[in-house]
Amino acid sequence: MEKKKMVLCTQLPEERRKELEQYCDITEAGELKHGKGNAPEAQTREECRGFEIVALGDEYAGADTINDWVDHGMKFIGVAKGTPVTVDNKTIMERGLQLSYTPGRNRVAVAEFTIGLLIAMARKITLSAEGLHKGEHTTPAKDNIYDVPDVKNVTFGPLDENHPFVDYGIGFELYGKKLGIAGFGAIGREVAKRAQALGMKILAYDPYMKAEQIEATGATACDLDTMLANCDILSLHLPVVESTMGIVNKDWFSKMKKTAYVVNTARAAVVDQKDFVEALQNGTIAGAAVDVYWEEPVPANHPLLSMRNVVCTPHMAGLTTDVDGWSGEMMSTEILHYLKGEDREYIWTRV
Repeated sequence: MEKKKMVLCTQLPEERRKELEQYCDITEAGELKHGKGNAPEAQTREECRGFEIVALGDEYAGADTINDWVDHGMKFIGVAKGTPVTVDNKTIMERGLQLSYTPGRNRVAVAEFTIGLLIAMARKITLSAEGLHKGEHTTPAKDNIYDVPDVKNVTFGPLDENHPFVDYGIGFELYGKKLGIAGFGAIGREVAKRAQALGMKILAYDPYMKAEQIEATGATACDLDTMLANCDILSLHLPVVESTMGIVNKDWFSKMKKTAYVVNTARAAVVDQKDFVEALQNGTIAGAAVDVYWEEPVPANHPLLSMRNVVCTPHMAGLTTDVDGWSGEMMSTEILHYLKGEDREYIWTRV
């Protein structure tokens, strides 16, 4: 059997790679060869030209690149991402190909991180931790830290205007609170499972899912206005497509409780930046936790970074040491289906 030519830009589990090597001659390229962030599109275009099978990670491939690859024999293209916005899917479809991707590959990673942000936000964890590191609410240095008073009930002192509880706030419990989830896909459902384990009530909004599918998970299916009006925390899990760009705006915030919080571990593009900043500054909503920004790295003078009611992290939710294994397993399966002439499972259909 003559082996097919495959170019690989993303990690695959060792066993799966060995299985594919029975069918393919594999060449490494892109970020797999050069490292993350070191694969400009022009270089990727050159390296991946002339292969029947192209498996990308975070590399970009616009219309010119796609056409170039198809003209040189590409018949399969896959992107190991949950939302393959790095490639021109319109051109892929116009050239008669399907785009394989890896939906939900980081659903556990993002869901766990989202729950972490919920807790950090609700209990003022990052605010107070940073404060202690900066020397707030501490006593002067002492010669012997092991020389401590014989006190059983150790506390931070009298509850006066200098107490950390007064400065940072004491936070609230998640138990019994209503979590609104906008976008009840793979990640949204994983967040719901974990939030339910904490005793939260789930209000889910997803116009692409039937109510009975949502409610089979124990969540309550809601229209948008009902979810916004009743949730204590809103967690965003929307993909970036034309219809969702800036969809989370002042109209959404105006319908929420003034005591409500917003968490975004999806993409900043789904939120209107100006409306979001103003809602936080004006008290339209109580606070937020964000892991994604409209420009990354985020500018040092961005207002969110100086707000005490906002928890900020540098786009870490979707990345763990386990994610490459999940996405590699899914992409390997897609390639094997193609090689065996079988229907593929994960096909991106949006333009």
